[in-house]
Amino acid sequence: MNDALETRSPDLKAQELQRAFDVFNQVSAELTQAYAALQGRVESLTTELAVANGELRRQYQEKEALSERLTLLLNALPAGVVVLDSAARVSEANPAARAMLGEHVLGSDWARLAGVRLMPTDAPDEWQLGPQRVSIAESPLDSAGGRILLLHDITVAHGLKADLERNQRLAAMGEMAASLAHQLRTPLATALLYSANLAQPALSDAARARFAEKATAQLQRLERLIQDVLLFARGESIGREAVPVEQLLGEAAHTLEPLCAEKGVAFSVGADVAGTIIMGSRKALCGALVNLLENALQACDTGGAVTLAAGLDAGRVRIGVRDTGPGIPLEAQARIFEPFFTTRGQGTGLGLAIALGVARAHGGTIEVSSQPGEGSEFVLLLPGGTQPAA
Repeated sequence: MNDALETRSPDLKAQELQRAFDVFNQVSAELTQAYAALQGRVESLTTELAVANGELRRQYQEKEALSERLTLLLNALPAGVVVLDSAARVSEANPAARAMLGEHVLGSDWARLAGVRLMPTDAPDEWQLGPQRVSIAESPLDSAGGRILLLHDITVAHGLKADLERNQRLAAMGEMAASLAHQLRTPLATALLYSANLAQPALSDAARARFAEKATAQLQRLERLIQDVLLFARGESIGREAVPVEQLLGEAAHTLEPLCAEKGVAFSVGADVAGTIIMGSRKALCGALVNLLENALQACDTGGAVTLAAGLDAGRVRIGVRDTGPGIPLEAQARIFEPFFTTRGQGTGLGLAIALGVARAHGGTIEVSSQPGEGSEFVLLLPGGTQPAA
């Protein structure tokens, strides 16, 4: 029995060794396959990495080329480019900007630099930089928290614009020279006639005084005509004075009240503009407003009414002049702001043209609404601000 057990034992061991060898072969084969797959994956990743590196290298080269082109473009730009960091200091400036602001502009505090070098002008976003007139456009840099400023030298353009406006006014004057000569000749001839009557020895004192008064009135009319022509020809100089709107209305009302009383026309003023100011020329603004009020008065008959009202509309000052006259014909409304266009026999046709020029010089405009038989309203729209605290 023991011999049988000893005979089977080597067989069992041989079988176990065979099974172990089979498992080893199987694991070895699996490891070989895994290694082969890993090697293939490494080769694939190596290829992909090479492609990615090539793409990154290409993108880098493109960005380098783009950066070089942008640098050349900034250096060639005639406009000044200034980059401000989050602390509002100059971090970059192209050659044009350095030529305008100085070679040592980098690192400067922009607010201090602008306060020293830039002088405000009568136009928004335009500044005087020494002999140059420049416009400044600003854009935020969201990623860096800074700003980029674009400085344009508009000295030549500003001069050409002023020359063009002057030439347009002179051209308009030339076109209407014959009409103006007629308007000047009529009151002059009338004044000469009244003056000749003053030389009559038998003239009574009362008649002499009456002729003298009429001659003076015609000469004053001549003076107004000439003043209007000169004002339109040269344009009005717009200053940088802070003009309280309430005071502006008061001055205009003070001028018109006695004229309305003399003609028998009711006059009223209403305003809700406390503390509001307009930056510009008090004289020019008051003159434009008085022109509108006088036109309204001339449109009214005895018993009519002229209303002056002011308020704020979307950040702008709105000054309205309304009358109870016959209204303006539709065909005339499109031309009422043209120089020398008038519906009155003794008018120059320059009052509304001058008023519109003043409004535009202050960054505003004039709107008109009128219906035949229902009167007219002229609205002066101007940018306004808040009166600074004392």
